[in-house]
Amino acid sequence: MTETVLFDFWRSSASYRLRIALNLAGIDYRSVPVDLPTKQHKTDAHMARNPQGFVPVLDIDGQRFTQSLAILDYLDETRGLGLLPADPVERAHARALAHSVAVDVHPVCNLQVAAYAVEITGREEVRQQWMQRFITPGMKAFEALLSRWDQAPFCTGDTPGLADICLMPQIYNADRWEADYSDCPRIRAVKAACEAHPAFAAAHPDRNKP
Repeated sequence: MTETVLFDFWRSSASYRLRIALNLAGIDYRSVPVDLPTKQHKTDAHMARNPQGFVPVLDIDGQRFTQSLAILDYLDETRGLGLLPADPVERAHARALAHSVAVDVHPVCNLQVAAYAVEITGREEVRQQWMQRFITPGMKAFEALLSRWDQAPFCTGDTPGLADICLMPQIYNADRWEADYSDCPRIRAVKAACEAHPAFAAAHPDRNKP
């Protein structure tokens, strides 16, 4: 059986998602750090793994995968994680909830985008302002979308799902950049439930810093 290897960066939101899912699936894996601040993701070695130069990259089942959401789908389909409801309507709504942060908020708040905002303005304080500008309304929208489901205690049910996996890295970034979501009680409740879950706790960036 081939070894499962995760090429990741400890603070990467997309990498954080995969660590959670691998833990939920009970998959043992070896982590190979790719340091983004020192641009290891732009080296020839990593560009050969992923021509986009992004993390994470996952070697599993004799295959190499990129793009965290696609990998989450693969793990869900091959390991029966039950990350999405079976009903097609509820499935679409749950996926939209997850994508509201993973597709709409995360891409504009990643390292290279924020760094470019600082570069073109010449003002370091723009980094935090940039993060707050996009994270806070994104969290408020997520809170509103959550109203479709009863607190159970995770986003869409009594077990962790795709939305929880996508939300927790965004909460980490919100806390890091002091983005306000104090008026989002549902999100705070989900946060508490996930923090108490071993798979999420073990995946936290502070537990995976090289």
